[in-house]
This record gives sequence, C-alpha cells and structure tokens, in this order.
Amino acid sequence: MELAAQPNVLETVKNLLLAYTVYKYGKYLLAYLRVKGVRGSIVALFKGILQKSITLARRFVPGANAAIAAQVEKNVSSLQKKLVGDTPEHLKQRALPAKGLPAAAVVTELKRLKALEHVDWKAGKVSGAIYHGGDDVNKLVTDAFGMFTIANPLHPELFPGVRQMEAEIVSMVLRMYNAPDSGCGNVTSGGTESLLMAVKTYRDMARKLRGVTEPEMIAPFTIHTAIDKAALYFGVKLVHIAVDPVTGQVDIPKVARAINANTIMLAGSAPNFPHGIVDPIPELAALAKKHKLPMHVDACLGGFIVPFAEKAGFPLPYHIDFRVDGVTSISVDTHKYGFAPKGSSVIMYKSKEIRNYQYCIATEWPGGVYCSPSVSGSRPGALIAGCWAAMMHFGESGYVETTRQIITATRTIIDGIKHIEHLRVIGTPLLSVMAFDSINPNVKIYGVADILDKRGWHLNVLQNPPAIHIACTFLTVKSAKQLVTDVKEAVEMLLKDPSSGNGDVAAIYGTMASVPDRSVISDVCVGFLDALTMM
Repeated sequence: MELAAQPNVLETVKNLLLAYTVYKYGKYLLAYLRVKGVRGSIVALFKGILQKSITLARRFVPGANAAIAAQVEKNVSSLQKKLVGDTPEHLKQRALPAKGLPAAAVVTELKRLKALEHVDWKAGKVSGAIYHGGDDVNKLVTDAFGMFTIANPLHPELFPGVRQMEAEIVSMVLRMYNAPDSGCGNVTSGGTESLLMAVKTYRDMARKLRGVTEPEMIAPFTIHTAIDKAALYFGVKLVHIAVDPVTGQVDIPKVARAINANTIMLAGSAPNFPHGIVDPIPELAALAKKHKLPMHVDACLGGFIVPFAEKAGFPLPYHIDFRVDGVTSISVDTHKYGFAPKGSSVIMYKSKEIRNYQYCIATEWPGGVYCSPSVSGSRPGALIAGCWAAMMHFGESGYVETTRQIITATRTIIDGIKHIEHLRVIGTPLLSVMAFDSINPNVKIYGVADILDKRGWHLNVLQNPPAIHIACTFLTVKSAKQLVTDVKEAVEMLLKDPSSGNGDVAAIYGTMASVPDRSVISDVCVGFLDALTMM
C-alpha cells in the first residue's frame, strides 16, 4: 500500500508546483496586460523577440558578432577621439609631478585648461546645463566657497555655521512648497541623489511596515532616468506608464491598473525633462492616498520656477506642493533655477516619520556609532555655503522676476514654433521647458537639429518620438526670438535641400533610432563613459 501511494504523492506535488507556476506567471501576465494593454503588450513582445533573435544571431551566425563589434568599435573610437581631443603628450599629466609646482604655475595650467572651452554659453544658445544668475552672483558664490573650503557637514561640531545654513536652506524650500509644520528635508548633491533617497526611503518603509519584499514603483515613461537608476541600485521594479499622446501627461487609469500589493510609491514630474509637461499631480496624489501609498513629486527641474509662477503672472492650473492632499515628498534642485553652484538639491518629506527611513545608521561599527542622512558621508560645506548665499541674494522677489523672464522667453519660443508650418509643440508645456517635433516626413527633426548646431545652438535631441528640446534659462531670455528665426530658416532649408541637414546629429541619432539591437547602443554608451577618463 505504501509503495502504491508514493506515486500519488509525487504526482500531487508535481501538480501543485505546476499550479503555482501557472498562477505566478499568469498573475504577472495579467498585471502586464492591465498596464500595457493588448496592443502595448504585443509591441513589447515583438521587441523582446526581435532583441532575443538578434542576440542569438550575433552568437551563432559566423562572423555576425565580429562585424557588429567592429562597427561599434569604429563608432566608439570616433566618439572618443572627438571627446578626448588631440592634446599633446607633454601637456598630459599622467602621474604626480616629481616636485610640486608653484601656485603661479598651477594657475597658468588652470587657465590653459579653461581655454579649452569653445562654447559661448553666455550667448544663451545652450539648453539648460548652465544656470547662470549673473556675474555678480558668481562672485558671491565664489566668495562663499572660499570662506568654507575646508568645511564638512559630517562634523557639525566643527562647522556649526554650515549646519545652520543647511537647516535654513531646507526650511526656506519647505516654506516655498507650503509644507506642514511636520515637514523636513535634507540637502543632497543633486536631483539624482534626491530621487535616489526618495526611492530608498519608500522601499525601506514598505518593507518595515508592510513586509514588501518584491517592491515596485509606478512612474510615467517620461520621468527622469534617475528613477531608473534608483530602481537598479535598490532592487525596485519600475513600472513605466505611458503618457497621453496629446497632453503628454501620464495616463491616470493605467496608473490605477498598475497598483498592486508590491507597489511602494507613485511618482510624477513637475515638469518632466523631455517635453516640459507637468503631470496631473493632484490626481496622482488622490490615487496614492486612496491606496495608502506615498506620492513623490519630482520638481527637480522646475524647483525654483513652480513656487513663483503665479506671482510672476503665470498661474498653474493646480497646486504643486504639500497643499495637495496625498503628496508625501518633493525633490527640488537648488542648482538650476535657484542659481546655486552645481551639486545642490533638496529632498523634502511631509513628516520626520517618513524621513527616518532615509537615514543610514550603524550602531556596532568599531570606528564608533556612525550615521548619515543621505548617500554621502563627507560633503562639501562650500556647496552649502554657495547655495545659501545665492538664495539669500535673490530672495523671493528676485526669483519671481527671474521666473517671469524665463517663462516669458519659453512662451515666446512656444508661440513661435506653433506658427512654423511642419512643426508641432509636444503637449502643453507650462514652465521653462518645451519640445517640438516634425509632422512632415520631408522635414527630419534631426536635420533641423544639425542646422541649429551649425549656427551655434546646443539643444537636446530626444527620441521616442524624435524631437528637439530646450530648457530655457536666464540666458535664453535674450536669445529666444533668435531661436525661433533659426528654426524657421532651418525648416525652409530642409524643404529646399534635405541634404542640408546631414550632419553629426542626424547621423548619430538617426542611426540610433534605426538600430533594433539596443545592446549596440549600450556598447556605444559604455565607450562614451570610458572616454570621460581617457587621456
């Protein structure tokens, strides 16, 4: 009897395992279908099969991988040569000098390296990147740097002034965003770290309070890629939600369908980087509150535009701050429109109970009890001093005025592009960022970008869909009308002679868009990153 029963037990176990496997993967499949829809799922499946087929072909078809690798190497070498330049060997410092140089000699070398810069960014033809508040602000920030060069906030007992300045920066930004009395925050090294901290905080909070071991977060496809980085660093599954093709805002019903027991947070942009679109923050926050989830607002890019837009004469359709019920954290970059030196941002939380999950505390280390609020241990107090100095110098009235001028310049560009036949402004950008694409197949948008590049413009080219983006800065105020004129003339040139747009931008991004094997693009990116530290 026992021998007869044994196969039945094994069969039962096999059936249970099969049922569990079907249940597990069936659940994932249904969740995927809910978020992506049938059409989106089919497209994703096709891309996955295509990528897998290409990978297999590269592996097993004789000579295929070698041919592709050779082409990638050729492109990478060209890219690296362009970035590294042709600095003579005797001007490359590969090792420490045998004997230290006098200060005057060091300054001479610094001036030579400074002279390598060839872009006239003061002409206002650069998208974002340089958020220049004026030469007087630069001098003020430099003076602040000099006063606190050796300061390290890791040791508040040694640098009490830096500790106070950091507390005041956080307090000022909290009030800009109408935080409750329980609000709190920290200064970080930039928007990426602020977003990393938000994701880490909510991952740990969900694990502690809800026992979530397979965390997921939900964000628009257009949210900043620092969220992707956070997902990679902290082992969180990122569920990207498509945006409405007309408004550019995240699709709220799809967000709702994506929520499950593993969801640790929702996120939205104000505005997003690609197209300058502000997501429907109140709707996202209401959805988060309904499901008892945290809601993060990525206002890194618009951090010092959003709070002052209304007083500058550009009221937003809804609040984007802690007055929105359901918003639990906001990230704001001070080093963009706050005109603080690069390497400065603020992450804010609605309460200290939430922020506690951000902290790193080690109580048993032989070196003593250790604790730090964010990723870095030692931090440059000089950056905090520079940030504080800029904020104190501008004050509310100063930021209202810069906001007025920057949004006015952006609206000038938006209105101008709308009146150029064959082009389309993407969505309804409300703040300082906008993007446009082509609705005429004979007007290649990357061709427009190439012509603009030849005229001294340094704008961002986008993909999915192909487009051109500009983040207007204080410098753009004087060049906005010129951009509209140059774009119009670029379109006219392409209509007369399509080859006039054949250049590096069109070649690189046009090729990237047409390459189905995305691992090739990754290989080129690795080459680019390697070039950053090549001699």
